[in-house]
Amino acid sequence: MQTAPITRTGRRSDRRTRTALAAGLLTAVLALSGCGAGSDDSGSASDQRALSAEGQNKAATGAGEAAADAKEGAAGSGTPKKPDAATATHVIRTAALSVEVKSASRAAAAARTVAQNAGGLVANESTEQVDDTHDSSHLVLRVPQGEYDSVLRELSGAGKLLSRTSTAKDVTDQVVDVESRIATQRSSVARVRKLMDRADRLADVVSLEGELSSRQAALESLLAQQASLEDRTSLATITLDLTEPEAAPEKDEDPGFLDALSGGWHAFLTMLRWLAMAVGATAPFLAAAAVLLVLWRVLRRRGGKGAGQPPAAE
Repeated sequence: MQTAPITRTGRRSDRRTRTALAAGLLTAVLALSGCGAGSDDSGSASDQRALSAEGQNKAATGAGEAAADAKEGAAGSGTPKKPDAATATHVIRTAALSVEVKSASRAAAAARTVAQNAGGLVANESTEQVDDTHDSSHLVLRVPQGEYDSVLRELSGAGKLLSRTSTAKDVTDQVVDVESRIATQRSSVARVRKLMDRADRLADVVSLEGELSSRQAALESLLAQQASLEDRTSLATITLDLTEPEAAPEKDEDPGFLDALSGGWHAFLTMLRWLAMAVGATAPFLAAAAVLLVLWRVLRRRGGKGAGQPPAAE
């Protein structure tokens, strides 16, 4: 009889316990869902702030990259990279020749033929007359590096060699440095273009366009330096001066007896020529005067005879 109430009381306590646990679990679930919703809201808000901040920092990022690239370029230009053993050697070769020839025009034509046969060209040519006695030609020839020595020997043997100078400058470090800076500048230009594609504000676009223009100008300058180095290292420069020999000056000697006799004879002949010219010039006048003189005498004689005869008798 006493066991039944105890059993009922225990069941009631179990129900209360289960109800309390269920309520606790429901409260916990609701709390967790509220926290998750709050975290989602805060995450979306932070994402939006990050996106807006990204657009504002694009120009600053481009400027920072520009400064880094400038420092990198300055460091590269100040300390060029040393070429390794596999890198080809780049040398600028120049020479200057002065040759005395019999005919400057013919020697210049032969020099043009030599340069063209070697695969080169004539960069400049000029011919002038010196002191109205002899000609002089000036040529600037560009020949491939492989034909430089043979062309130089052939031009030196065109006549009497007066002077010859040649120089060779190794610019391998400069070529490698320019190539490295070109690669860096191209990467910099590509990064700025990517930033322009992602920019959505007008201020950012304008700033990036200015940055892109300056970097492209620097890249074009480096490309021009590279082209100049390639031209000077692939073709050697030979400056050729062709001159004709000057006329031998006359020797000044003291005059002797024969020289005086020759000079007097020439003076006598000159005087005779002048006298003959004077007689020739006055001959017509002398002839006319002689004719007039003869006529005057004839008339005078006739007049004298007429006056000396007696008058006739009547």
